[in-house]
Amino acid sequence: MAEMKSPAKAEPASTAEAPQGDRRSLLEHSREFLDFFWDIAKPEQETRLRATEKLLEYLRTRPSDSEMKYALKRLITGLGVGREAARPCYSLALAQLLQSFEDISLCDILSQIQEKYSLQAVNKAMMRPTLFANLFGVLALFQSGRLVKDKEALVKSVKLLKILSHHHNHLQGQPIKALVDILSQVPESMFQEILPKVLKGDMNVILSSPKYLELFLLARQRVPTELESLIGPVDLLSADNIPSLVNILKAAANSVKKEHKLPDVALELLRLALKENKFELFWKEVLEGGLLKNPSWTTSYMCFRLLGASLPLLSEEQLQLVMRGDLIRHFGENMVISKPQNLFKFIPEISTYVGTFLEGCQDDPKRQFTMMVAFTAITNQGLPVMPTFWRVTQFLNTEALQSYVAWLRNMFLQPDLDSLVDFSTANQKRVQDASLNVPERAVFRLRKWIIHRLVSLVDHLHLEKDDAVVEQIARFCFFHAFFKTKKATPQIPETKQQFSFPLDDRNRGVIVSAFFSLLQTLSMKFRQTPDLAENKKPWTYRLVQLADMLLNHNHNVTSVTPFTTQQRQAWDQMMSTLKELEACSSETKAIAFQHLLLLVGLHLFKSPAESCDVLGDIQACIKKSMEQKPRRSRSRARASQEPVWVEVMVEILLSLLAQPSNLMRQVVRSVFGHICPYLTPRGLQLILAVLNPETDEDDNVVVTDDADEKRLEHGEDEDSESDVDSEAGEESEEEDRDKDVDPGFRQQLMEVLRAGNALGGEDEDEDEELGDEAMMALDQNLASLFAEQKMRIQARHEEKNKLQKEKKLRRDFQIRVLDLIEVLVTKQPEHPLILELLEPLLNIIQHSMRSRDSTKQEQDLLHKTARIFMHHLCRARRYCHEVEPCAEALHAQVERLVQQAGNQADASVALYYFNASLYLLRVLKGNTTKRHQDGQDLQGADTKAEPKDSEDQTASCLNLDFVTRVYSASLESLLTKRNSPLTVPMFLSLFSRYPVISKNLLPILVQHVAGPSRARHQAQACLLLQKTLSARELRVCFEDPEWEQLISQLLGKVTQTLQTLGEAQSKGEHQREVSILELLNTLFRTVNHEKLSVDLTAFLGMLQSKQQRLQQSLQQGNHSSGSNRLYDLYWQALRMLGVQRPKSEKKNAKDIPSDTQSPISTKRKKKGFLPETKKRKKLKSEGVTPEKNAASQQNAVTEGAVPAATGKDQPPSTGKKKRKRKASTPSQMNGITVAKSPAPNNPTLSPSTPAKTPKLQKKKEKLSQVNGATPVSPIEPESKKHQKALSTKEVITKSPQSALPKKKRARARLSLVSRSPSLLQSGVRKRRVVRRRVQTP
Repeated sequence: MAEMKSPAKAEPASTAEAPQGDRRSLLEHSREFLDFFWDIAKPEQETRLRATEKLLEYLRTRPSDSEMKYALKRLITGLGVGREAARPCYSLALAQLLQSFEDISLCDILSQIQEKYSLQAVNKAMMRPTLFANLFGVLALFQSGRLVKDKEALVKSVKLLKILSHHHNHLQGQPIKALVDILSQVPESMFQEILPKVLKGDMNVILSSPKYLELFLLARQRVPTELESLIGPVDLLSADNIPSLVNILKAAANSVKKEHKLPDVALELLRLALKENKFELFWKEVLEGGLLKNPSWTTSYMCFRLLGASLPLLSEEQLQLVMRGDLIRHFGENMVISKPQNLFKFIPEISTYVGTFLEGCQDDPKRQFTMMVAFTAITNQGLPVMPTFWRVTQFLNTEALQSYVAWLRNMFLQPDLDSLVDFSTANQKRVQDASLNVPERAVFRLRKWIIHRLVSLVDHLHLEKDDAVVEQIARFCFFHAFFKTKKATPQIPETKQQFSFPLDDRNRGVIVSAFFSLLQTLSMKFRQTPDLAENKKPWTYRLVQLADMLLNHNHNVTSVTPFTTQQRQAWDQMMSTLKELEACSSETKAIAFQHLLLLVGLHLFKSPAESCDVLGDIQACIKKSMEQKPRRSRSRARASQEPVWVEVMVEILLSLLAQPSNLMRQVVRSVFGHICPYLTPRGLQLILAVLNPETDEDDNVVVTDDADEKRLEHGEDEDSESDVDSEAGEESEEEDRDKDVDPGFRQQLMEVLRAGNALGGEDEDEDEELGDEAMMALDQNLASLFAEQKMRIQARHEEKNKLQKEKKLRRDFQIRVLDLIEVLVTKQPEHPLILELLEPLLNIIQHSMRSRDSTKQEQDLLHKTARIFMHHLCRARRYCHEVEPCAEALHAQVERLVQQAGNQADASVALYYFNASLYLLRVLKGNTTKRHQDGQDLQGADTKAEPKDSEDQTASCLNLDFVTRVYSASLESLLTKRNSPLTVPMFLSLFSRYPVISKNLLPILVQHVAGPSRARHQAQACLLLQKTLSARELRVCFEDPEWEQLISQLLGKVTQTLQTLGEAQSKGEHQREVSILELLNTLFRTVNHEKLSVDLTAFLGMLQSKQQRLQQSLQQGNHSSGSNRLYDLYWQALRMLGVQRPKSEKKNAKDIPSDTQSPISTKRKKKGFLPETKKRKKLKSEGVTPEKNAASQQNAVTEGAVPAATGKDQPPSTGKKKRKRKASTPSQMNGITVAKSPAPNNPTLSPSTPAKTPKLQKKKEKLSQVNGATPVSPIEPESKKHQKALSTKEVITKSPQSALPKKKRARARLSLVSRSPSLLQSGVRKRRVVRRRVQTP
């Protein structure tokens, strides 16, 4: 946005209007004021609004004519900026400014806009910004709210909009639209006066554009008398005007296709038709007879939006006309054939229209019911086009909802296909298949949709208000899913309903799946009210009572699958068990068992044979569990008989988890949470056997999937137009066939060809050909061979797909079984069986991370297992305390886990094994006394535990010597192996939790600090020592003499290692030196803090020599990237020994020599200039005479005299002189003097030394500051005398631009000038003057 780069550009170029002094003072005292205009044009809406508010507040609090004038000029200039997104921002800001300051004349503002953006004097290139500036200016006046009150400004604005309306290529119909918006708010008297100026009396003009027609309709609505006197009586909705209205509506639809909204003119025509009682003519002739003849997508969607907008305006008869006409069929066809991405965009839009209609007639249930039935009746060969789950049903009141549910049930029982608005698509009409047009197929599709709509209605119902409707839907689904009527009875209302079309098995299968989906919906919806209805009974319990009542009325109803004697006994026994559980319903365990029993009892109707045995086992387990007390220890379990019922219940729960039911999964979790205190080792092994990744197939549990059944059901619903692309399928089959060619098939092919003499031989003639019969026989043999090969390939593919599907189902089943592990770990963290979960969970994690399969199921299994292991198990606050009988086994497990962690190939897997060993250490360390129970923090216990306390050692089950040997071996592995999966953070975690073990492992670390280890291993040992010695927990484990001896030993080892170090040649050696110095500083800090009697003076000389050597390396530039860190560490160590680091002296601005006082700042040196080594050097021409050479030198001296003579007392100049100095001394820009010849006492400026770039020079200055020395300028003149002693010849002959022609030097100055930003218009003018000078020959 060129106009916004500076305030100066926004103003006219005339000097008389805005003097330079006023402009400079404005910039100096209100920088904040100028920033408002930048923020107004930003794309973020919040930033724009905030800037506008701040601007208005600024102008209110600081009233100033100059600032107000400047603000108006900036905002008016912004109306025509190049960025189109910024124009509305300035227009809005100008509107709010005019609204806040009513003393500003609108006519003056409009005159300024027309003067700034004159339509008469504009050139072709600026036509579009000028037109938009005038348009947005008028809109700003209108949005201020003052335009309709100012008659003069209104007339001028209307006149300007009429002029702008002729520029249709740029502005489209925006001026007329703005004119309509303005006239809709003006008073009626003013409208009458303006109307003749904006509207002509020719109907052809009015019917030529949607905006003119909209203006005509507005005038007809507000001033009908004046309009009739101007034009005469007009019958707009006459037969003669229908073609013009159709064309206007098409143009209006195309004009708003990007906005995706309904044109205003269409809605106004609809209201006019309703007002004049010509709605039927308008709907049938204009919409259905005109727009829908050859509809485009724009006209179709306009008609659909007009349909939605007209719903609240229509009467019941008009609704019937609309909802059963051609437009509604076209709407249904569009819903069927549209692409999913377009459909997903339009369904929410039509849902908004319908939702608004239903919400607006809450007190008219009949009208709501009519609308729901009308949209449900739009069907494609029996299948309604609207989705089964439609959120607009939440706006139905109770009466309308009950009527709609009753209509759905009646339509399900006795489908009335004639009452539906049914249609077929073009592709369906082409397919001449009699099976697709039979009524039975349409009835099946309709019933399937109705049953799912009934289930989806429950999502929007409330328990207290709509309990009767929920019960009706649940009874209806359950009865027709599992029962049939033999004889009607008043006690069962469902028996009075008869089917006009018999209910086949496919429909019953749909109802069964919908019924269990309904149970899931009820469970999810009423979970917060523990799935209870108003009778304080779960919905499953009420449905079981209904089922028991239906079974007892065997004379009136019969089940679809009659119960056998054994199944009926199981059902009766279940009912008695429910009564027993009801007696002790206060216990949560009884409620969980009741849920499980009810759910399995309802499944008895779906699969009687399987559920019968499960039901009997569950009842037996429930009875035993109610008699049994929780088991807390293994010793008691061994003393008594194992409760077999728990193992049976675990098997039952696993079998129930195999079903793809989320409701069953929740119930199983709840039940297992109540039986896990009774869990036995065999019961746990049943769960772990499912999770074992080594077993490819599970023999105990069969995972079921309803995908095939659903695929068969949906296969019936697929339309005939969605055919499979056979060509793509054949190509993929050919590719697979080529991949699957095996040597056996090749051998068979060769034998067939030899048998048919198709290969030929050496003895046979080349011209001999096979006969027709032989060719036919060969073709038949080849065809049969390839057919067999194709069948084999297809069989292999089917087998592969089957294995993949089984693997996917198995992974899903394992994810569900992990729920049981999660419940056990969270609810029973102190159970002894928790310790048996470590290695199985680790095996799952290891197998999943090594697996190449990256499917979603595999990733979900890994993430869930890792979450349970880390968050619920290893980080649990409670853990098992009764480990004394199995202490030896746990120690062996610790050793095994640590060894497995060291043998892993991946460090992330090793971390899980190492954390498992730490968890076992925590369990072993946690003693069996009472003071260590119920969630006591183990870490705190470790920190307070003294190794000399014999009572703690006897109370703990931890064998410290054994554990020390185990972890010492792993630590040796970390510090010796080249690629060890063990890491330093693992041992830091060990040391922080168990300081006693870290004390025993310190000798190994001390040994590796000074031993012949690799550099990386020494760095790791130093890092471990540094972090460990800083911990307070470790200090408690040492006596004072022992601690002092350890510190002295470590100081000796570190000094010995530091003395042997040379210059670091690799990253590992550099890291080793850093780690050693950090450890040394930690040791010094410990000695000083604890005031240990350790002599530190012996380290001073060694550290100083190392520091001086590193400082010399830094000064010479032979250093690595991390040498500064080393330098700081050395000074930290020396400071602890009493040596203070010299402070770096800062340069004083007055002491800087003249050549450093170049007007070019340091920031500006970074970019835009070439180093001296990259500049082209001017070769001396042999033909130049000494006189000419001297003259050129003298001119150059004169040109460069200004920067050379600049002293420290002279203030830096500004403006043009500054730029001249930059251009004349480019060598100074690079941070060196212009002289390249060696100067006295300045060894850095030899001819062989390349010039330093500003970036390198800055780095050198920083390094000099790091070294502790005073930063030295690249050129350090001793005195002004030395500066004057410089040879003029040396200064001039080495200047890269001194010998250039005058024109080229001017261009060079121009390039430098253009890079420096300037906020003043004077700077801009000076640059323009420079350009003119360059262009002048």
